[in-house]
Amino acid sequence: MRMQVGRVLGAVAVVGVVISGCGGPSQVGSAVIVGDHSVSLGQVQSKIDTALANTEAVAQVTQQGFGPADIARNIVTNEVLHDLLQRKAAADKIVVDDAAVDAFLATQGGPAAVRQLDPFADLEGIRTRVRDDLIAAELGRRSVAGLAVTIDLVGAASRDDAEKVAKALFAGGPAAEQALNPAPAPDGSIPVQRGRTLVAASIAPQLTPGDPTDVLFGAPVGSVGMLQSGAQSGWTVFRIADRRTDAPVDPAALTAIGQAQFAQMGHRQVQTLADTVGIKVNPRYGVWDPITLRVVPKDAVGLLLLPQPAAPAAG
Repeated sequence: MRMQVGRVLGAVAVVGVVISGCGGPSQVGSAVIVGDHSVSLGQVQSKIDTALANTEAVAQVTQQGFGPADIARNIVTNEVLHDLLQRKAAADKIVVDDAAVDAFLATQGGPAAVRQLDPFADLEGIRTRVRDDLIAAELGRRSVAGLAVTIDLVGAASRDDAEKVAKALFAGGPAAEQALNPAPAPDGSIPVQRGRTLVAASIAPQLTPGDPTDVLFGAPVGSVGMLQSGAQSGWTVFRIADRRTDAPVDPAALTAIGQAQFAQMGHRQVQTLADTVGIKVNPRYGVWDPITLRVVPKDAVGLLLLPQPAAPAAG
């Protein structure tokens, strides 16, 4: 199975924005700031210019419904994910050397074959993306075995309704209980599931590129968020009730997980890191979306409500 190099342009349905304008004072000269690291506007614009000069690749993604703004956001997204993965690899002592990159490229038929998955990348960019995805895949392998979450789910017909339900669940108490006990739908069904347990090793083989369901395995206990399965679909609000890393797993289940799916689960392991270090995107490109782990237009950002960090114990 070929490994999906990087995350696809169309992970979520988005609307176009202009790639021009001015950022706030803290963003002057920066395309994005990840923690204490700033990626300059010049560096990102150079990559955008190179991408847009590739008329064949631009025509290819245009036929799929994506434009220059999507290409720009994808480039900024890759800058953020690269930074986060490098930090996580250093913390977890994961090393992917040139030999590992060479070996992977050889299994894929060389850089030219991989470039078909990312038509805008040059050789250096391809090697960087492969290295990042190999790191992500290793993070995925380390995290999947034994990982399980218990969640509450509530269906909602619209984004506005989903936001109301999410805020109620996050508030807890009577508001949460009311949200978890809605009136039956017109067909008599009740769009609520309480205490559903998902095992990562069972869900991972079903993941497809851009599927945001993996957020359930990266969000901390007590967090609440919203998912939409498609542009014309309803919404699902989730609350993480419990999380464990010692759930029993059939070893055979792990063999069904492909390299791309391990990488997808691995990307989700930087979610908490992103929240910790902070990500500030220049408004000309959009905002960081904690649900899809992508840069998206301001009006397309997902909602993820996180619990306050526990106060340090008194010494």
